[in-house]
Amino acid sequence: MTREFIVEADGGSRGNPGPAGYGAVVVDAASGETLAEAAEYLGVVTNNVAEYRGLLAGLRAAHGLDPDAVVHVRMDSKLVVEQMSGRWKIKHPDMKPLALEAGRVFPAGRVTYQWIPRAENKHADRLANEAMDAGMRGEQWEPAAGTAPLQGRGAETCAAPPRGRDQPPRTGTVTTGGKPTADTRAASQVASPGWSAAPDLGAPATFVLLRHGETPLTPQKRFSGSGGTDPALSEAGREQARRAADALARRGTIDAVLASPLTRTRQTAAAVAERLGLDVTVDDGLRETDFGAWEGLTFGEVRERHPDDLTAWLADPRAHPTGGGESFAETATRIAATRDRLVAAHAGRTVLLVTHVTPIKTLVRLALGAPAESLFRMELSAASLSAVAYYRDGNASVRLFNDTSHLRP
Repeated sequence: MTREFIVEADGGSRGNPGPAGYGAVVVDAASGETLAEAAEYLGVVTNNVAEYRGLLAGLRAAHGLDPDAVVHVRMDSKLVVEQMSGRWKIKHPDMKPLALEAGRVFPAGRVTYQWIPRAENKHADRLANEAMDAGMRGEQWEPAAGTAPLQGRGAETCAAPPRGRDQPPRTGTVTTGGKPTADTRAASQVASPGWSAAPDLGAPATFVLLRHGETPLTPQKRFSGSGGTDPALSEAGREQARRAADALARRGTIDAVLASPLTRTRQTAAAVAERLGLDVTVDDGLRETDFGAWEGLTFGEVRERHPDDLTAWLADPRAHPTGGGESFAETATRIAATRDRLVAAHAGRTVLLVTHVTPIKTLVRLALGAPAESLFRMELSAASLSAVAYYRDGNASVRLFNDTSHLRP
């Protein structure tokens, strides 16, 4: 007898684009028993991408249970249901490969699609939100205890491979009877967004990201955040600002200049704005992380004085520097909100953001959907230029990172 499964799937994006995740459930149509759950944190993607990846995960989980089954998909995404049913055309280039991939999981005619109200999709919605919550904390999503035991054939299971020190944590899995199956993480590999955009999307909001010039603390590699002495630019830093201003004037594409409220960024921004004939707008959301009691100290000095706090800070984005300060997770939340606000305000324009190491690295990390630990794997020089473009569909494209060519003699 042919088995019948119900797949309920959901995806969400907090900010669209923003931190996103999906959830999917496979239910036995005859008994109503939950057979498998899937969820994953996706980093920063759009809501539609998250919905499609939830669908892919659910279909693949159902296929792992029984590749000969008939599947009834129930989702509250009208877009996905209508597109997969063939009633709506798929115009966006990021949606087409996802839809094609979903259509290949089961043969044509073995999957039906039904739209349901959000209130009837609570299980998948809960899983998607759990995955997003876990991912934003830098943790792995774990299934709830008591997932129904697997029945039927085709349930291949595999243990998660051991992680090396440099391997990021897994943020999603599929469970059958509480055990990971031959995982659906491949669903998140389909159609990586960000490089291309449809011709009708219009000009993106482009953020040119300029790190401030050197201060007396920069060559000494001392912690210098928003809670310290607020140092001004050194003579070397003022020269770097002038060179950056000349380079940006040659490009001639900057429409507005925004800066962090700290002295070093306002001075750098003023040099550029004067050269471009623009005004500087100060935005508090662009300030550097507050490093608490570590302000003004070198990394070695912090390691000697606060070894336990430093170890925790390096391992957990939610950890705070000694004496309070701001965690990287809190910084990321602030920067994401600032990004969304500025993208909405400057659609189709090129804006210079004069800011600091952590905000720039965070904007790049979020655009790439990279884990929090990637902050420690980026080098960002004083007065360097980076750039990220944000399209109307929510996709982001990193176009430049840590360019210092304008500083060479």
